[in-house]
Amino acid sequence: MTQLDLLFHYEVAPSPSALLAFNKIRDVYGVRRLELRERDKSIRIEFDATRLSAAVIQQLLRRADINVAESLPPTSEADQPI
Repeated sequence: MTQLDLLFHYEVAPSPSALLAFNKIRDVYGVRRLELRERDKSIRIEFDATRLSAAVIQQLLRRADINVAESLPPTSEADQPI
């Protein structure tokens, strides 16, 4: 298993219905963790890169009606400081 994190920034806060759809992303096989930080206007998604790709994660966000303004490159467990 290759664990990756994607960090997205959004400009407009997600609507209540978008937040419900966002929470359903947890049910997708390979998604390990979702974190939405309203203070930073950011979304971090941890996923198994052997099951999903960054493009699929972005598509899941679009389907949840969450418009992300930018994303940072994926980071893996190996990139994290010890």
